Amino acid sequence: MPPPNPSAQRNGAGGLIGLSFVLVWCTGYIAGKLAVTHAAPLTSLVLRFGLAAALFGVMAALARVRPCRRADVWHSAVTGVLILAMHFGAVYVSFQWGANAGVSALVIGAMPLLVALVSTLDGSDRLGAVRWSGMALGLLGVALVVADRVDGATPLRAWAMLLLGLAGITAGTLYQKRHAAHVDMRLGLALQNGAAALVLLPFALGEGFDFDHRMAFYAPLAWLVLVNSIGGFALLFLLIRRGAATRVAALFFLMPPVTAVFGHFTLGEHLTALKAAGFACAALGVWLVTRSGRD
Repeated sequence: MPPPNPSAQRNGAGGLIGLSFVLVWCTGYIAGKLAVTHAAPLTSLVLRFGLAAALFGVMAALARVRPCRRADVWHSAVTGVLILAMHFGAVYVSFQWGANAGVSALVIGAMPLLVALVSTLDGSDRLGAVRWSGMALGLLGVALVVADRVDGATPLRAWAMLLLGLAGITAGTLYQKRHAAHVDMRLGLALQNGAAALVLLPFALGEGFDFDHRMAFYAPLAWLVLVNSIGGFALLFLLIRRGAATRVAALFFLMPPVTAVFGHFTLGEHLTALKAAGFACAALGVWLVTRSGRD
């Protein structure tokens, strides 16, 4: 009987973490869509990030995590502002200003390509022809999935906010990989969520801190905090710590097709042959980018 292959075991564990991350992350789009029908968008984000920060802080305290250096506090805070406040805040505001989910998914879906381009330019992770082909297939898959929801009615200011959100999640992914991936996960995520909540708080107060005091809001908020923020961001933290930024970013190509499947079962949205083709393209693209070996 051959001895266990440590590399194969690591790849298998990484694949399981990646699959779990995609599934958990996608539930946030469904829960978020339900939450913002009962709350002002930035108010819902402040509540989500604030509660998540408190829970991660309690976890860190119970585990007696040692305080990190001042520089690490700063790096974690910057990551939280970029990935959480800037990305989610801009996307939610774009919805207010007339962007639909299809346009949003298409713009944010370009994130893996931007991460790959920056990583190639600075030499941190050069991609060969096969992995660049995977990137192209992934973006094509996203475009096919959201094609029926993209129209010409999106205002220019909504496009600008989506581009701001794209810049936030791209810069945040790269920044965390380079500066904040070594921090204890519980402490790091407490700092990230806390920083995001503080940055968005003035804007939420400008909305009147408005939300419905009903289960219709509290239920999706609880899901966003306990499942998406606690589970999803913990998995993202682990993925960024374990792998190259481009491989982690490529998983975001799967978000629109998987969300479409979830939406079919939870929100009554229709699945079509075009969406199925998009799912296949995105899955193939992610496999080409994240597969073992170099090209």
